[in-house]
Amino acid sequence: MLTISAIPAFSDNYIWCLADTDTGKALIVDPGEAKPVQNHIEENGLTLDTILVTHHHPDHVGGIKALIQGYPDCRVIGPAESPFQGNTNSVHPGDEVVWEHVTFQVMSVPGHTLDHIAFFTDVEIAGRPALFCGDTLFVCGCGRLFEGTAAQMLESLKSIRELPGTTAVYCAHEYTLANLRFARSWLPDDSELEAFERQCKERREAGEPTVPSILEDEKRLNPFLRWDDPAVVSVAKQYCTEQGLPADSDSAIFAAIRHGKDNF
Repeated sequence: MLTISAIPAFSDNYIWCLADTDTGKALIVDPGEAKPVQNHIEENGLTLDTILVTHHHPDHVGGIKALIQGYPDCRVIGPAESPFQGNTNSVHPGDEVVWEHVTFQVMSVPGHTLDHIAFFTDVEIAGRPALFCGDTLFVCGCGRLFEGTAAQMLESLKSIRELPGTTAVYCAHEYTLANLRFARSWLPDDSELEAFERQCKERREAGEPTVPSILEDEKRLNPFLRWDDPAVVSVAKQYCTEQGLPADSDSAIFAAIRHGKDNF
């Protein structure tokens, strides 16, 4: 049986642990810190045998060196042609990664960084297909464009938007309430956003994560997946007029939303 756990790290990171309770093997996604992972592995009697890396930022790879010292046979699977040079197995978009009975499809999702990839499986984990997307898509948000362009991120999010709506989206940060504050500022009359914000506040007050989210909910609520929603387009065009930005394409509308969040 497969289980999945969020391992908190730093102030707002989530390191994901996928465990096979029958074999005791564990797969870790984006371990920015080693100690929380080591504690989780030891407390649950697991053996770390695979690490998935979505991109090279230190808060996603910083714990890998220490982890593989303790588990020298562990595979480190990450993007080829990346500033991170610690892979044992480098993968390209379109490749497959097999762990236990789970097959992940490697997706190209540049924007936040140029080497960014995501891992999708239609094998149900906790009852749903699963996407490990690093810092590309957040709950009601998306990653900052540190290396890529708005056009690249738009194409990345299009590919995610086409996945099954039932997919659980396992992102790497608890940014939800900040993202919702921005979304509500753009769409203050969106009653569904208002209700979702209230639910998320209750979960955080109870000490619970707001991640994973469900893709069909993101498509309905997340402004960064609604670049062609008339309600979002209307606000974005007004913003573009005020800021002197172009508003003549999906890419321009998306760029305006990202610009708005960056300056919120």
